Amino acid sequence: MAWTDLVREQLQRMEGTKQFPYLDTVGKTTIGCGRNLTDKGLSIAEIDLLLTHDIADAEEDVRHLLSDAVFDALTNPRKAVLVNMAFNLGYKRLAKFSHMLLAVKRGDYREAAVQMRKSIWATQVKGRAEELACLMEQGR
Repeated sequence: MAWTDLVREQLQRMEGTKQFPYLDTVGKTTIGCGRNLTDKGLSIAEIDLLLTHDIADAEEDVRHLLSDAVFDALTNPRKAVLVNMAFNLGYKRLAKFSHMLLAVKRGDYREAAVQMRKSIWATQVKGRAEELACLMEQGR
């Protein structure tokens, strides 16, 4: 067995594996297999990998809410808007945008933008919502 396999097994057994942040025995915020977020944090490459995975998850959520055919027919800016919203809101909260989602399915992007602007979400994220609503409306 290579030493890297041996140390991996040891660390997984001794540190454990946690999907969510926790405080270790000395109060450091830790995640995964003993990753000390307090002192080490994440590298830019790790942040990029997390973002790539999160974007893929958000796209899957949007496809589920709209259908592959509807999603694939959207312009790239409109796809980006919906994935951005799924990333920000999560599946359950985005699913509550039923009037907006129906408008997108009908191709009524002006109405979709109206629904975005009049949501509680828009009051919370302000400029983000306005930028995304403009993109939804214009499609470019």
